[in-house]
Amino acid sequence: MEIRRIWHEEVPEVHKLMVDVVSRLPSFALFSMDSVDSLNTRVQDLGEIYGAYLRGGLVAYTVLAFPGVGSSNLGREFGVPESELLRVAILDATVVHESARGQGLQRQFHELREDRARAYGCLHLFSTVHPDNHVSRRNLEAAGFTVQFTRPMYEGHPRHCYAKRLI
Repeated sequence: MEIRRIWHEEVPEVHKLMVDVVSRLPSFALFSMDSVDSLNTRVQDLGEIYGAYLRGGLVAYTVLAFPGVGSSNLGREFGVPESELLRVAILDATVVHESARGQGLQRQFHELREDRARAYGCLHLFSTVHPDNHVSRRNLEAAGFTVQFTRPMYEGHPRHCYAKRLI
């Protein structure tokens, strides 16, 4: 399996994979879908997207967001001082097609995104996950994240909010 960075021309393929996988989830509340425009913003300047390719086809992707000082920066809710908001990164989304599950992709994606956040000088990593998404919760906790609080997000659906400080 090859993991590489996604660029603009591949965003429609990422969106198609997301819609396909989410369509089979037991509840749409489990995952907050991104628009093509939102994904393009991540590729352009507010983050990075990485894809996993098997036999030339996209089977998984992950998003690392750099929210800057904008309103989407979760750092404020976690008590990050304004002076450190530019050092916040968010593990935004990971989608793995059923055919590629159980191969440690989420763990590999966590390591990759953490390395990239460190390379950008980030001190804080945050992520949100639905309380019923046990696999993602277990993977975040194995990567050293801890639940800080739970609140409604993304059209009122509950989310555990995880944090990890990079040193």
